Amino acid sequence: MHVLKRLTWLSFAVALFSLPASAQDDEFSASFRNTEINEFIQVVSRNLEKTIIVDPEVRGRVNVRSYDVMSRQEYYQFFLNVLSVYGYAVIEMDTGPLKVIRDRDAKNAPSYVAEGDERMGDEWVTRVVPVENVSVRELAPLLRQLNDQTSGGAVMNYDVSNVIMITGRAANVNRLAEIIRRVDQVGNQEVEIVELKYASAGEMVRIAQSVFAQQGSNTPEMLVPRLVADERTNRVLVSGEDRARERVVRLIKQLDQEMQTSGNTRVFYLRYAKAEEMVALLRGMTATLIAEEERASSGGTGAAQRNRRGAAEVSIEAHEPTNALVITAQPDMLRAIGDVVGQLDIRRAQVLVEAIIVEVFEGDGTTFGVQWVSEDYGMTQYSGSGMVPLGQLAVGVEQARDRPGAEVTRVDNAGNQYTTREPDQKGDLSLLANLLGSANGLLFGTVQDSWAAVVQAVATNTNSNILSAPSITTLDNQEAVFLVGQEVPTLTGATAGSSNDNPFQTVDRREIGIRLRVTPQVNEGDSVQLMIEQEVSSIAGTTSVDVIFNKRELKTTVLANDGDTIVLGGLIDEDVQESLSKVPLLGDIPILGHLFKSTNVTTRKRNLMIFIRPTIVRDDGTMSGLSQRKYSYIRAQQLMQQDRGISLRSRDVVPVLPDWPADRPLPESFEQLLRERQNSTGNNNDEAQHHDH
Repeated sequence: MHVLKRLTWLSFAVALFSLPASAQDDEFSASFRNTEINEFIQVVSRNLEKTIIVDPEVRGRVNVRSYDVMSRQEYYQFFLNVLSVYGYAVIEMDTGPLKVIRDRDAKNAPSYVAEGDERMGDEWVTRVVPVENVSVRELAPLLRQLNDQTSGGAVMNYDVSNVIMITGRAANVNRLAEIIRRVDQVGNQEVEIVELKYASAGEMVRIAQSVFAQQGSNTPEMLVPRLVADERTNRVLVSGEDRARERVVRLIKQLDQEMQTSGNTRVFYLRYAKAEEMVALLRGMTATLIAEEERASSGGTGAAQRNRRGAAEVSIEAHEPTNALVITAQPDMLRAIGDVVGQLDIRRAQVLVEAIIVEVFEGDGTTFGVQWVSEDYGMTQYSGSGMVPLGQLAVGVEQARDRPGAEVTRVDNAGNQYTTREPDQKGDLSLLANLLGSANGLLFGTVQDSWAAVVQAVATNTNSNILSAPSITTLDNQEAVFLVGQEVPTLTGATAGSSNDNPFQTVDRREIGIRLRVTPQVNEGDSVQLMIEQEVSSIAGTTSVDVIFNKRELKTTVLANDGDTIVLGGLIDEDVQESLSKVPLLGDIPILGHLFKSTNVTTRKRNLMIFIRPTIVRDDGTMSGLSQRKYSYIRAQQLMQQDRGISLRSRDVVPVLPDWPADRPLPESFEQLLRERQNSTGNNNDEAQHHDH
């Protein structure tokens, strides 16, 4: 009976929901009571002629009644409203079917990307809202608080393009988009010009910015004024909201007052410039101003003569312990000097200059020669190119032979004869040792009857890859010198005494190594003019006179952009030499001619390039970042060496720099080095892992 009653209600509900209330096919009415939600979805699917895919976790019963006749669009919205109440969302696929899933799963589903307010109601959509005047990083947290957290929607911000992406039901997404539109308004950014009478525009801007900076970061951005100093007309330009402009203009006018100084004396404490260097400049400037005043007031009386006397009474002195200027002058002259001091006492930019010297050298050499000698027909001999002369070699072999002692007949005082034998003599090996010591490669010989021959063959191969990367930081327009190398003594002169009993020599020391001398000049914008002297020198060998040096030097002036790498110069050198010594006619015989000649072939190829990269450092943050990267790189190298360890010693012997301060994150380059070190060492022990972190 209970089952029959349930089927009766279900049939009645299905009939009410599926049958149109009028003769028109696009009008619907519905009434359900305690009906399974899947049956409800099936009826909608049949009436709308839509394919609906239902998630297995969609369960429940529907209780809903409609007293109004609905159009097809209203009927679909009614369907969405019912599912929204029960915590489900409908996702429309590009191919046409609908998916019914839980709200919390809908934000990751491929929902429709709407343009404007084209979708309404409980449809699940995604919108991308561009923001022009407000930072999305600050706006997104506020929107998340206004978003319906229970429906599974999401609010995300993309700082690079300054856009906000919103996913959720169309009604809620449109509401948040309207809030963004109203908040994203251009403020009143009118500009007000304040003309100064006594103070310096640059100094006034610095003071005003310091005052507002001390108020902290909690001050709304719209209440923070923007100030620019026009040094040419000594005026300050103020922009911002009305309240912000009023505050800063009132402050500037209060500070722009004539100074009441005792005896027209003022002390300027310099922050960046040197007081003793500033004195010479200011004295020259005041001398010019005094001369102009004298020409303008020449022949006058009264006030003009008093001005001339006041202009002449100017005293400018430097106080080195406090790096301050003590200036005594008339008020108008004092103001002019103060303006000049304010414009000159500024923070100078710094430049990090990184040079790269790369040299790749390849050299090959081949030597082959045959020398022979005959007691009856002479000999062939070749010298030079590493060949050992056969004549000297024969003499050295002869001197190296041991000689037996000879028997000598002697007569004593009584006239009796007797025979003695002298001791054997050892051979002299010095000449043979020198000759064999100079031999290079394969050297073999043979002696047959009255003939002897020596064959010498050698092949050499030289490869070198040298990379030097000196770097130095210096102030703008300040010369800097960097040297890594040695001081090598060289003989510069020698003098003997009257009878060679007291000779002496004069020795000079020469700097050998890598030298970088650079003077940067930061131009307008981000370009740097560099006056560079680059030198790379080394010891090549010695001669009978003195030491031989290799030297590569470059002097030039270039213009480079901030952070760009440019090539300063280079050398590509290829050298092929062949030396041939032979017996005429006999040396030209094919194959057999090699027995009568000596050949030496050498090839050399050198590639040398010099690069430079300037980096402008205008603030402490940039300098801290550069220093942190260099510091972290060196520390990573030390940690890698510590993991490798030292033979027969504890790993604690390897020095390691301390950690960078914890409040400053490690740069990406350091993290990459640590990852490479971990990959190369495999599974480290607990101690090594502690160092990694």
